[in-house]
Amino acid sequence: MALSRTLSEHRTVPASGRLFLSLLERIQVGHLVLITPDGQQRVFGDPHAAPGARLELRDWRACGAILRKGDIGFADAWRAFWVDTPDLAALLRVAIRNERALQRTVYGGWLAQLWYGLRHKLRPNTRAGSQRNIHAHYDIGNAFYAQWLDSTFTYSSAMFDGNFYQSLEAAQHAKYQRIIDTLGLREGMHILEIGCGWGGFAMHAARQGIHVHGITISPAQLEFAQKRVSEAGLSDRVHLELRDYCTLTGQYDSIVSIEMFEAVGEKFWPTYFGILRERLLPGARALVQTITIDDSHFAAYRATSDFIREFIFPGGMLPSPQRFIEAARRGKLTARTSLAFGRDYAETLRRWRSAFEAQLETIHTQGFDEIFVRTWRLYLAYCEAGFDEGRTDVMQFLLTSAD
Repeated sequence: MALSRTLSEHRTVPASGRLFLSLLERIQVGHLVLITPDGQQRVFGDPHAAPGARLELRDWRACGAILRKGDIGFADAWRAFWVDTPDLAALLRVAIRNERALQRTVYGGWLAQLWYGLRHKLRPNTRAGSQRNIHAHYDIGNAFYAQWLDSTFTYSSAMFDGNFYQSLEAAQHAKYQRIIDTLGLREGMHILEIGCGWGGFAMHAARQGIHVHGITISPAQLEFAQKRVSEAGLSDRVHLELRDYCTLTGQYDSIVSIEMFEAVGEKFWPTYFGILRERLLPGARALVQTITIDDSHFAAYRATSDFIREFIFPGGMLPSPQRFIEAARRGKLTARTSLAFGRDYAETLRRWRSAFEAQLETIHTQGFDEIFVRTWRLYLAYCEAGFDEGRTDVMQFLLTSAD
């Protein structure tokens, strides 16, 4: 009787489901509780070991999507409501810890890797491409971002420096002040900010008498930032404009670029570093804050695409620390790491995710449907897990002319 039931259950599970379950048997770090579409519960790994996560498999089609397309397939299944979990970040941490054993569920099959790698290359950050790619993310609407960013309207990592009891706003100001102190910026200096966002750093610097020329290619960001600057009475020290960094002229006492480098694209790294060098006054320094990917994973990351580049930042490309330093050197700049604070980014993301969840009702009234919400929920948790597990980091690089 038991054998008959087992054979019947085996026939109802598609081949992709059986292969997916067999891969989960390889989990060696932590554990996963899996609920199958027929309501059965299975535990993979050591049920007493951390980290632990729960995955509710609602449709067997999710297995095929994941096996074919890795994390992109998981995103498809997540958006289609074929899978669910009470804690996305925990699930993703288990996946990262067991990446070697679960490689196909992370990267997918070779054909999908080739296809998505080609798709990514067809979204280059030319001037027109950059505007399309930036618009796809930053011009969603200022009202949307206002629901879950802190009062500084900063969409980059805060710096807690070990004090996770302080507010997100205070940690953002601490990050801005560290940049000012590291560069030795003083009252009366004229600096360039490439990628000024909604004006948070420019306003912080201007309040100390520093003159800031900030540029962005997001019309929505520019309009909002200019209004903030005007209302704060800082228009005499802050000049913000819609402009591509490639068209800049003149030279500055310093250059700041906070989490804009990820949108440059590897093909245009030489152009970016060339512009930095040309726009710095002799002896001046630049500080670039960027998200990085671990050096050992860069080759695999570079060869294809992933959930972030398909659904969130089309055209995006993270450097590894060594690749950043090498690209700067080829641009005749010397780059050194002045700070690495990935755990602070994980905490920043946790706070963003908490605020996002608290404002779901308002976000829905703004016209965003449940698929959009699930996509962003996955995005925030995906990044949080990456920083917590050290797969990604956020670094501040100090750059000087190599001449």
